[in-house]
Amino acid sequence: MIEPSAPATDPSSTDQADPAPLAAFDGPTADVWTALGGPADLLRRVSFHGPQGGLPSGLPLRRLARATVAACSLAAAELAARRGAGPVPAVRVDEGAVAASFTSERHLTIDGRSPVGFAPLSGFWRTLDGWVRTHANYPHHRARLLDVLGLPSDTGPERLAETLAGLRAEDVQERAYAAGALAVAVAPVSPARHPLVEHLPVAASSLAPAPVRPLGAAPVDRPAAGVRVLDLTRVISGPVATRTLALLGADVLRIDSPRLPESDDAHADTGFGKRSTRLDLAEPADRAVFEDLLATADVVVNAYRPGSLDAHGLAPEALFARRPDLILSQIDAWGWNGPWAGRRGFDSLVQAGVGIAAHEAGPDGRPGALPAQALDHGTGYLAAAGILRALADRAAGRPGGRHLRHSFAGTASWLLHGIAPEQPSASYGRPYDPQPWLTVTDSAYGKLRHALPPIGYEGAPRNWSRPPARWGKDEAVWLG
Repeated sequence: MIEPSAPATDPSSTDQADPAPLAAFDGPTADVWTALGGPADLLRRVSFHGPQGGLPSGLPLRRLARATVAACSLAAAELAARRGAGPVPAVRVDEGAVAASFTSERHLTIDGRSPVGFAPLSGFWRTLDGWVRTHANYPHHRARLLDVLGLPSDTGPERLAETLAGLRAEDVQERAYAAGALAVAVAPVSPARHPLVEHLPVAASSLAPAPVRPLGAAPVDRPAAGVRVLDLTRVISGPVATRTLALLGADVLRIDSPRLPESDDAHADTGFGKRSTRLDLAEPADRAVFEDLLATADVVVNAYRPGSLDAHGLAPEALFARRPDLILSQIDAWGWNGPWAGRRGFDSLVQAGVGIAAHEAGPDGRPGALPAQALDHGTGYLAAAGILRALADRAAGRPGGRHLRHSFAGTASWLLHGIAPEQPSASYGRPYDPQPWLTVTDSAYGKLRHALPPIGYEGAPRNWSRPPARWGKDEAVWLG
């Protein structure tokens, strides 16, 4: 049993410059915690401090960001209590750390070099009837976009702009979708609502449930110690989730196909605390290695497009047939139902398609964007929080499989429709300096300047136990 400790001296949502309590607990944090099935009484353990101006937006982005980190911190604290037989540590989230972490890829430098952000052919483009957003950061997506538009491989931004200016936005969107390219028409704010998390039932298996590996006690700074996580994710959201689990002590092994290279710069940002290997699941030998890993994994995180890994035996029903006790967390771009459910998507494209880009448009009508890849980062912390809560339930003697689903569309609809706007405090407009929440670490990639983790509870780890190793170079084994 968790023994709730006494409430914090100030259990409300506060800022250093604005000490007056705002509420008994933070509403958006309560939204997340309730969606995850967390014990309501623990919400009074949460408070906030630090600068509020790090994520300026016309939408309540600051409240979203700190709530996702607070819920993840509270889930980690709950798990620490379950595995340590003590009280739930108080959660105190630093909003400066949250803002730095939500923009971690922008703060990263490698031996003084700043990684390239969006590629030249990624961005907003005028069309005959509006705007379209393209994503061409990966070479194969760039090639498909140019091919579907009938443009040569050396096309630059000016030529692309000329071509798109003569086409209708939705026509570009649908042609790109059919060709496996990425372009989305900028749309007005969508009234669609998607859940923050879906808890799906795990079908009974004909197999006898495998005994859950005993995890035993764990130190407060490593509440996920001993947990084995198969990381089937790329880009930002999934890697943020698994980076957070690694911070908290989990043995996280990321698996990629050797046929689908990853950006070293991206891995240098999200590979902290984890290991990384490459397996070709179409090859029998590699598939056998994967099955051995899966046989004793506690968690699988899958952030690939729905259905894209099904042929390799990784559909949810196939996973649970083999491992009915598994915790499976899936992340999708467009939500899990409706005509767009199976489409490819990135944070920037979902912002365009659900109306965030239109909402953030400038005076000239040009679409805008949030000051962070917030759907990526926010969904990543939501996914990590859901996994930690599932582990806490298991530690409380509630075994069995868990199937959790999150989406960028769910995070976006919560931002657009589910979080009440707030009156900015006196500190909101003050300049934000991220330096206190950045540090320098030596790694296989060189000297990294990077954002510190934002997870905040009494006894939480201050940094990852190891820097990112070279992508795909680790052995495909569990550490212990």
